Amino acid sequence: MTKMCEQISFEDLAQQFGTPLYVYSQNELSTAFSRYQQTFSALKPLICYAVKANSNLSILRHFAQLGSGFDTVSGGEIARVLAAGGAADKIIYSGVGKSVAEIEYALTVGIKCFNVESLPELDRINEVAQRLNKVAPISLRINPDVDAKTHPYISTGLKANKFGIAMSDAERAFVYAHSLPALKVIGIDCHIGSQLIDLSPLIEACERLLILVDKLAQQNIVLQHIDLGGGVGIVYHEEQTPDLHFYADELTKLLQQRSLNLIIEPGRSLVGQAGTLLTRVEYVKQGEEKNFVIVDAAMNDLIRPTLYEAYHHIENTVFRQPEILVDVVGPICETGDFLAQNRMLAAEQGDLLLVHGAGAYAASMASNYNSRCRAAEILVNGKEVKLIREREKIDDLFANERALL
Repeated sequence: MTKMCEQISFEDLAQQFGTPLYVYSQNELSTAFSRYQQTFSALKPLICYAVKANSNLSILRHFAQLGSGFDTVSGGEIARVLAAGGAADKIIYSGVGKSVAEIEYALTVGIKCFNVESLPELDRINEVAQRLNKVAPISLRINPDVDAKTHPYISTGLKANKFGIAMSDAERAFVYAHSLPALKVIGIDCHIGSQLIDLSPLIEACERLLILVDKLAQQNIVLQHIDLGGGVGIVYHEEQTPDLHFYADELTKLLQQRSLNLIIEPGRSLVGQAGTLLTRVEYVKQGEEKNFVIVDAAMNDLIRPTLYEAYHHIENTVFRQPEILVDVVGPICETGDFLAQNRMLAAEQGDLLLVHGAGAYAASMASNYNSRCRAAEILVNGKEVKLIREREKIDDLFANERALL
């Protein structure tokens, strides 16, 4: 059976656009966003897509047209959202290292809220806002010290992580923020980690934040919203499907009698399953201890397996037997350049392989390491195909460099 993205075969797409190639299903993007809208409908949350997951302008525009807000972590991401037609007053600006220039830019365009991660950041935003004669809307990111039960590199809610303000310091931080003249404290937020399969830690984090919300209200610091971040995982291999309905039902019990507006920041769970990385087999190499399927995609196109020991399902568009134990590796001069290790696969030179679950943290984390050109990206809608990022050319690699002596 021909492998398809919506109504177009992957082989036809590879023939037309070449490989490596990121292919996204517009229908899957819409379905994933609608799933959040329907599941959380009782709370009417502001759904802020986490731009870092996939920052292509066409992806952002599609979500903007669906009514999405946006979670950003840099001035560049804010600029991308605005260029794609996103509304400034639906932009949340997170991140631990906001520069003066980025804060000025965010205030000038009129974002919805800064998610503040430290006391020095409060001072900086206050100083910039005073100089610009503006009032900065802020929320404090609190570290609830909840174990998200995920990979250490994407766990962000523990005491040892660089993110947020410790729960033990939170009340004092809010009081201090409330005292600064150019700040308006409007919310509280947290983000405990990514690729969460068990969503109960998110409920625990919310419960801990609500205790703090009530303490603040007793000091006349009344908040408008609670932002629980993102982190909902997807199925890459044999994980259980995260129970989004459980999450929504539990949040409804906690929040329905309160005047707090809910903000959530899904990223991976909106785009991850919508994307497939297409790659051609260059060689099949039989080694003394291992067999290697060498493909034209590499760790610069998909770094998650190397960085997180992440699993992506890989299948051949051609049915072949017998399968043998192989590593699927790229052309980069690093032992860590692999897309899969110890995988049963049958492949021959010229075969087209599909790397699934590549819609999130694939193209957005791509690099030019080994002077490799970044791959093209396309968006499929039924039988319609749009090239949403052109393949880089060799000249693009050093267009901004100068060969000076």
